[in-house]
Formats: sequence, C-alpha cells, structure tokens
Amino acid sequence: MSDLYRLYGAEFSLYSGKARSYLRKKGISFEEITSTADVYKKFIIPRTGVRYIPVVQTPKDEVYQDTTAIIDELELRFPDHSVYPESPKQKLVSLLLEVYADEWLVIPAMHYRWNYPAMNADFIYREFGSMVMPNMPWFIQKFVGKKVGAKFKGFVPKLGIHEHNIAALEQSYVSLLGDLQNHFEQHSFLLGDKPSIGDFGLMGPLYAHLYRDPAPGKLMKKKAPAVCDWVRRMNNEHAYLQKGEWLADDEIPETLIPILQRMASEHLPVLQDTDKRLSEWRATNVDATEIARFIGTHTFFVEGVEAQRVVLPYCLWMFQRPVNFYQSLSNTQEIDALLKRIGFGDSLQQGLENALLRDDNVLRFSE
Repeated sequence: MSDLYRLYGAEFSLYSGKARSYLRKKGISFEEITSTADVYKKFIIPRTGVRYIPVVQTPKDEVYQDTTAIIDELELRFPDHSVYPESPKQKLVSLLLEVYADEWLVIPAMHYRWNYPAMNADFIYREFGSMVMPNMPWFIQKFVGKKVGAKFKGFVPKLGIHEHNIAALEQSYVSLLGDLQNHFEQHSFLLGDKPSIGDFGLMGPLYAHLYRDPAPGKLMKKKAPAVCDWVRRMNNEHAYLQKGEWLADDEIPETLIPILQRMASEHLPVLQDTDKRLSEWRATNVDATEIARFIGTHTFFVEGVEAQRVVLPYCLWMFQRPVNFYQSLSNTQEIDALLKRIGFGDSLQQGLENALLRDDNVLRFSE
C-alpha cells in the first residue's frame, strides 16, 4: 500500500474538483487514480457499495466516499489550518455556500454541459471515453464516451432543466457570475485570503463543468475573468491555507450578500419543501431501511419561471450542517440580523423535521 493518499476521480467530474482542490490546499500528499471501468469494477463498487466518485483511500487502506465526508474525515486527521472558520458568521456562511454549490449549482453545470452539443459534445465524449477506456484509440473512446455520457445527460430534466425555463436558468447563472466577478475582483477567496469550505464547494461546479467545458468556459472567460483567476488559484498547489487569513472581526463581505440572497430565493424553498416531502415519504415507507435517492417531484421557481424537478433528499443531509451549527450557538443576534437581510428569515431557527445520517454510503433517518 502506498504511503500517499489516493484520490479516485476524474478531471471532468464535478465533485472530484472539490476534493482535489482541498487535498492540494491542505498540503496532503496524494496521487490521483483515474476511475476507469476496470477501477470501478475492481475497487470503487466493491469498496464503497456505490458508483459515485470521488473516493479517497488512506495509506491504511480506509476508504471514504462523498466529498463532504472525505473533507470532514481529513480535517480530523489534519486539524491544522482548518477549512472551517472559527467565527460564527463566517462559519455559517461558508456552510451555506457549500450547500448551495454542491446541491444547486449542479443545475447550471449540467445545463451548460449537455445543452450545448455543438461546442461541447466532442470534448465531453472524448473525456468520458478516455476515462472508461484510456488505452483505446480516440474514435473508440468517443463512441464509448457517448454511450456512458447518455446516462448523465438523462439526468438533466430530472434536475428541472426544461426547454421552457432554460432562458431563466441562464439569466440566473449569468447574474451569479456577475456577482462572483464583483466579489473576486476584491477578494482572493470567499472570506478573505484563504479558502473555506464554501470555496471548495464552489470549486466543484465552477471548475469541472463551467470552466473546463468549452461552451460555459467561453462564457466564464468573457463575463467573469476574476472567477477564472479564482478557479486557477483554487487549483494550484500554493499553500494558501497556511499563509492566508480570513477577514478580521467575523466580517462577511458585502459582495457575498447578493449571492446569499440568490440562494435564499431559489434554493431555500426547495430545501424546505424537500423536508416536507420526505416526512410524507417516511409516513408511507415505514419499513424502509434507507432513503430513496428520488422521492417524487416538486415545483420550483427561477427568475419567476415555474418548473418541475425530482425531490432529492440528500440535500437535507447537507443543509442540516448549517442548521445544526446555527442551533448550537448561544448568541445568534448578529447572525439573525444577517439571515433576515439575506432572506433566510427564521428558517435555521425552525430547523428540519427530518434528521439524517450517511451510513455505509447510503442515507438513513438518524432517529
């Protein structure tokens, strides 16, 4: 067994980008193993029980799947220079932005990857094919990549991406790019001069899909060059975690307020309705030992346009992290004022109906 940590991922994989950036910024020595079909068959599926990447293998042959679980485990092993701010507002904001990036920005990431075939198809199919069959000729890789990619493309409408709301989704994303551009013109990272868990969350969609893929990459370079610079900072191996500092006095930059307000208007209602739908599902699935990945559909709105998407309970496991942190605090006066300003109201105070845990890489009720 190697003395290095091993990251099983792929350059075009959304969540691999999050884990890879964390390992680099944390200064953890690792080697990356491309997740070929053979690696999936012989290692990933037998060791994790699921078909998702990234996966991290420790030098002692322990295996962890899911970027948030991976990061939290490694934070226990490498506690110096934590990616979690100690001050309450900054920690809460970084947790919220991780949820937003992981669970909501997958919408523009998937839209721009799969709905611009003229610019993206050759690139994406070659990427998939070279991962699955790295030793095959390019034309075979492209053929295989198209078959594999079709499975991911089929997830697009499930996320709520439909012909009638594409203009609204693009309007929202371009506005977000503008807000991020404004922020990163003034700050190296979300909360100052070193990255937090929120930065690593954003790195997933903003790098693997929206920076690397040809169509959204062209858009980002044109509309948000400072965001491109941030992506490159997040991907390089300079030790910002050791050298940088977060803003003093628990400051939340004004430039983050529009981003948090967008999360509150678009994403928060989906999180709250998912909690409600999960309670209904639980009442009619009393013997279920694990929570299904999809539990029906519900309505959501972006830029005033209504659409349907699948209900994804996993987002609640992510959202309970900022909820639990908020509820652990003894003095929330300043945070409450911030939450009211950004449109979250008393949602964190009210909490969630369902408490969840990940066990053996599946989602279960914790009580």
